[in-house]
Amino acid sequence: MPAPSTPSASALPAATPMPALTLRAMEPDDLGACHRLSLQFKWPHRLDDWGFLLQLGQGYLLENPAPEAPLRVVGSVVCTSFGQSHAVIGMLLVQAELQRRGLGRRLMQHVAEQVDGRSLMVNATAAGVPLYKQLGFVQEDVLHQFQGASAQPVLVPLPPGERVRPMGKNDVTTLLELDARATGMDRSKLLLALLEISEGVALDRDGEMLGFALVRRFGHGRVIGPVVAPDAERAKGLIAHWINTYSDSFVRIDVFASSGLPAWFDKLGMTCVDHVTRMRRGTPPARDADMQLFSIVNQALG
Repeated sequence: MPAPSTPSASALPAATPMPALTLRAMEPDDLGACHRLSLQFKWPHRLDDWGFLLQLGQGYLLENPAPEAPLRVVGSVVCTSFGQSHAVIGMLLVQAELQRRGLGRRLMQHVAEQVDGRSLMVNATAAGVPLYKQLGFVQEDVLHQFQGASAQPVLVPLPPGERVRPMGKNDVTTLLELDARATGMDRSKLLLALLEISEGVALDRDGEMLGFALVRRFGHGRVIGPVVAPDAERAKGLIAHWINTYSDSFVRIDVFASSGLPAWFDKLGMTCVDHVTRMRRGTPPARDADMQLFSIVNQALG
């Protein structure tokens, strides 16, 4: 059998010429263009979700200034700082036709220059992991994304004397303290903003708040997170409240593999549609061993 012929150079598809791009800070007027970029990758973020990210962090973009450019914004990244020691990277996107040209690296290196030595965390897609490894990030965990529109209602028994109740204004201070213990970071600005757009429940024992779970509109429906609790069984009790409340709606939750919860969601009939790798560069936060973060806010904010 003759060997397959090698296509001539003229038969190969021509690479998209690299345009002269401008790297600059993201502004509110750019959000529509950033949203259109994320839609190219079928990411679920609404325009409001982009606005929430920019409200809390600093965004940067790569812009193609050519008048004939089909997309003005061809790359994006958002960095959110938590206190003076830590920051989270999210929304690292590069137009498909311009990938593998070093643009993602350019955006990441720019962010690293802006964070004043903070340790960096990112939830990396499979395509992004090699870049982050090259930039000195190491794997910490894996996040599983579960979703569904008809999860089975579930009853999770709690220890005697404990119950799940609605959160009130008097719970805010304790919520911030519990989150700081679970994450080792000062996320007060993020959480106060989340409380403006979320519903919340608390795990209560004789008037003492032991954990919490928030739910809010995001993407195609609602997302549960963050969820903070002393252990997995109590986390299940908090999560079950929102699954039962919105059992006829589209619900999403991102949980850590190390939490032991993925198998539980399989039993509930929720589908694992994706997973990302939690990666870090720098000193890890000092977390409290008696309090754990089970579900994140979203993949861009951690």
